[in-house]
Amino acid sequence: MSLEKLTGGQELLCINTEKVYDWILNETTFDLTVDGLELPINTVTGAQLECDDIDQTAVTCTVTPAEIDPIVILDREDQEFRIDGEEVTLQLINIRKNFDVTVFVPLIAELGGGTIEVGSASFTRCEQVILCAPDGTDIDVSYTDLDCFVCAVNCDTGSTTEIDELNVTVSVRLCQSIQSTFEVTLELVADFCQPRDTLPFPPCPAPTMPAQCPVVFPNSVPTEPENSDEKSYFKPELIQPTDISIESDEQEEVNEQEGEE
Repeated sequence: MSLEKLTGGQELLCINTEKVYDWILNETTFDLTVDGLELPINTVTGAQLECDDIDQTAVTCTVTPAEIDPIVILDREDQEFRIDGEEVTLQLINIRKNFDVTVFVPLIAELGGGTIEVGSASFTRCEQVILCAPDGTDIDVSYTDLDCFVCAVNCDTGSTTEIDELNVTVSVRLCQSIQSTFEVTLELVADFCQPRDTLPFPPCPAPTMPAQCPVVFPNSVPTEPENSDEKSYFKPELIQPTDISIESDEQEEVNEQEGEE
């Protein structure tokens, strides 16, 4: 490429990046059985929990990738396929996934409610996917969604010397992004990124005044009198309570005289 053809601030660049050979989104669901989880000690009272102390209709769970080797690519095998009338060699990828399931139980209201962790169990599940992933490419698997719910619960009541145990069936749902990639070095013409403009600080707010009470003050409110171009003002008057008084003797005499006439 001729450097004379470069315009503006563009330059000929050489960068390292990853080329995506293939990419799929894969969804799967499966059930797991978690048996023999001993009920723990009540962290509030310090007493050993029993089956009657928990609400078995509201048991919950969480699922997380294992801390060690959450995803292992076991091997890949070439497979011949015919796609749109053409023969193509793709790879059958064997994948092993390791994760942990944790079970939680809610206490009954008499024990204060709340949720207590019962225990965790580790599981391994394997699957196969077909990708364009020739030797030398890397297989990248990432979870876009990983969730679970408790499908069935059974609590075994132990003897006086045994601890009650919880048995649950857990349904796990996995949504995963699977790519085959390879590191490449590219030559391209591009602009260098520039930092964005800094945002200005907002100005200091102007002083504000408390809201007035024009209904009561000022006590002169302009009104528009009828058939007049001049404005008049009225003053609000305090409503006085009605006076109830006993007529005086003089008023009684006046009333008697008026009656005689």
